[in-house]
Amino acid sequence: MMHTLGLGFIAVGLAFDLFGCLGLIRLPDVYNRLQAATKCVTMGTCSILFGAFLVTGFVSAGIKALLCIVFLSLTTPVAAHAIARGAHRSGIALWSGSVVDHYADDRQEEVESSKTSS
Repeated sequence: MMHTLGLGFIAVGLAFDLFGCLGLIRLPDVYNRLQAATKCVTMGTCSILFGAFLVTGFVSAGIKALLCIVFLSLTTPVAAHAIARGAHRSGIALWSGSVVDHYADDRQEEVESSKTSS
């Protein structure tokens, strides 16, 4: 039973990773592509690792898979945010169909607060 459930998680993870790769090809700008990459790593890879844990059980490989899930869940969103913020600060433009630019609003507030403190 656990083996079948583990294979199901692995299959779902592979599907997430496949769709994430398609998103890297199809999406229009770096910010949308970064979101696709982040989602596929977080959901896809963590699902594959959890499936590997279910297949192997509480042995060293299974425990390492759980530790990798925790590590990926903590670091992937932070890294994606840092890359997106760095891309925005370096002047990489958003796609013309983008609706909201919160980084530009934050940047404007930083400029205004530095002018008032000077």
